[in-house]
Amino acid sequence: MARRAVILTEGHTNPHTAKTASCVIRYQPDDVVALLDSTQAGSTSQQLLGVGGDLPVVSKLADAPQADTLLIGIAPPGGNIPPAWRATILEAIRRGMNVASGLHDFLQDDPEFSAAARASGSQLHDVRRSSFRKVSRRQGLTDKCFRVHTVGHDCSVGKMVAGVELTRALEARGHDAKFIATGQTGIMIEGDGLPIDALVSDFVAGAAESMVKENQHREFVVVEGQGSLVHPSYSGVTLSLLHGCFPHVMILVYEVGRTHVTGLDNVPIPPLKTIREMFETMGGIWRPCPVVGVAMNSRRVTVAEADEERKRVSKELNLPVCDVFRHGSDELINAILSARDKFNAQPA
Repeated sequence: MARRAVILTEGHTNPHTAKTASCVIRYQPDDVVALLDSTQAGSTSQQLLGVGGDLPVVSKLADAPQADTLLIGIAPPGGNIPPAWRATILEAIRRGMNVASGLHDFLQDDPEFSAAARASGSQLHDVRRSSFRKVSRRQGLTDKCFRVHTVGHDCSVGKMVAGVELTRALEARGHDAKFIATGQTGIMIEGDGLPIDALVSDFVAGAAESMVKENQHREFVVVEGQGSLVHPSYSGVTLSLLHGCFPHVMILVYEVGRTHVTGLDNVPIPPLKTIREMFETMGGIWRPCPVVGVAMNSRRVTVAEADEERKRVSKELNLPVCDVFRHGSDELINAILSARDKFNAQPA
């Protein structure tokens, strides 16, 4: 992403739908000059997304003249470009701005966008475009690199955020760690990775395995999870990713108060104990793959409520539980390091 971006979130400037915007602002604040949402103009990013401080929300591109890139800042179900946004995207292209998108609708495949870009010299970046074509063969993986995988009770609960925070916390303790991005937002933040949910299904596990092998000269890799085993829309991606990265341990991520899977009010989320057992069963087909900690997303509750929930879940699962923003990552890092030491102590 270029250094001066305005993030388009028109009509969707909330922490859930605009999770791409939220995370880019959180982890690349110097690259963003404004949010673009005419329905919220005059507000700040902090007021609407809980991050970004006084980063302004503007009503039109002309209000952010210093921007050279328009970034599509939402992650809607299906990954389609909202039809009402086409005029804004075209305006940005005609102004000579580059446009970056992580949606399934590719900018480069749109005749109108492509023609306008050729005329203006703009560059169109489709983060989800990939030509990866390999299946997993479970060969060449080494246990010298300890693999950590963030998994969730639903989609959009903070698996990417947990992965980034854990990687940074490991680095802060002096370990050589790499965050492996598997989704559009993670790729925008990390600068590399593969868009798992945009690959042909046969190649999802192969992509995860390939990214691990490319980075297993490191001490740790932390692989970003996608979807959930209990979400009917995304469970296939979740399982392929789990088997492809072949983790040593998992961190279970959940959002306090969420009772049904995203977008399907008729599908309740099973208890965390059940979800833990599902992941440990599917991840442990070849050898044990335990959940060693829980990353709690407590954004919808008070500090006091989060503390009570933390105690309850920790007692129920007999695992360390923390919100990486409210409580830090230390307890999860300790659990990961302890699990690595225990694994290394096993007979060869």
